[in-house]
Amino acid sequence: MTGAAMTGADRPGRISSGGPYEEIFGYSRAVVAGPWVLVSGCTSVVDGDDTAAQARTALRTALDALRRAGLDAADVVRTRMYVTDIAADGDAVGRVHAEFFGAVRPAATMVEVSALIDPRMRVEIDLTAYRESR
Repeated sequence: MTGAAMTGADRPGRISSGGPYEEIFGYSRAVVAGPWVLVSGCTSVVDGDDTAAQARTALRTALDALRRAGLDAADVVRTRMYVTDIAADGDAVGRVHAEFFGAVRPAATMVEVSALIDPRMRVEIDLTAYRESR
């Protein structure tokens, strides 16, 4: 985790992925707040126009942040998928979601948005995970 060490249960820990917008816009890839881990929207431009590949990369980025917080895919309780063309890409993104979470079956939402921050991006995915006290 980056930043100061956690000083109590009320102070969330922050995880950075080093993405270019984190510093510019002042946000963290993930925040650990008690038993919750909230992972910011993850995207990809390295995969060109392949929406399924973008979704896989986005989910790998999200799950990497989650693992750095000590959780994994089985702890995910909610996902949100934002796609720029739901008619063309919704099925592909949904199938990739099932590759990662088919056995977990978190609450999930998919919505169409008019655009993402970079016009090459076709999908953005965020997630929320919960860890029981161990």
